[in-house]
Amino acid sequence: MTAVLVIAAGIVASLIDVRSRRVPNLLTGPLAVTGVGLAAAGLGVVDAGAAVLGCVVGLIVMLPLHIVGGTGAGDVKLVAALGTLLGPVGILNAIVRMGIAGGVIALGVAIRRGSLRRTLSGTALLVARADGAAAAIEHPAMNNRFPYAPAIAIGAALVALGW
Repeated sequence: MTAVLVIAAGIVASLIDVRSRRVPNLLTGPLAVTGVGLAAAGLGVVDAGAAVLGCVVGLIVMLPLHIVGGTGAGDVKLVAALGTLLGPVGILNAIVRMGIAGGVIALGVAIRRGSLRRTLSGTALLVARADGAAAAIEHPAMNNRFPYAPAIAIGAALVALGW
């Protein structure tokens, strides 16, 4: 049941994010409540304490990325909500897989947009100095932004399926 919910939420979030570049609270809020509710009822893969801790871990890991401009607030809330279904260890494993999926997607987007060299140098700048580098990378002329919910969905689905 958990895997079906994770995959369904990931698909819905991805479709919305690709279309509107947002992950709505109307999706993430009920998803988090459902995850905690399933855990409390003994119907999830984690208990209630682990569901809440999974939410907190997802939030703590993703929030700094949002602060430096690497991801949107909806992405942070989506990861936190998925943490209620996967628990703290599961969401950490999912975040690793999300990063890999996001990197592959980013390379594909950069190649398609003809900006691979510029994207790689901007990424190196962001890693080297977060003070102002995010503003340069996010500049509209850079054209680096892409919906991240698909990467989140892939990472979470892989963990939910036991991969």
